[in-house]
Amino acid sequence: MTQQTGPDQIPEAHRGLLTVRYWAGAQAAAGVASEAVPAGTVAQVVAAAGARHPGAAAVFALCAVLVDGLAADPDVVVPAGATVELLPPFAGG
Repeated sequence: MTQQTGPDQIPEAHRGLLTVRYWAGAQAAAGVASEAVPAGTVAQVVAAAGARHPGAAAVFALCAVLVDGLAADPDVVVPAGATVELLPPFAGG
């Protein structure tokens, strides 16, 4: 995803629903594996997820965000029908 725009410039066609998938600690914090949220920018999608799960907002803030499998910056517009994945930092060794 490379299209970038301000939140007040999101085209009407992109204002439907998308799927958010939560992984590992984000899933544990949210209490669900996935759900539908309104489309918007990556930042708006993460904020909407945090509003639905206030206790998980701090976890979501630490997550890497993928849009349809590709890393995305906060100002990238996510179209309706896309999949956003929230991946918390992983420890390993």
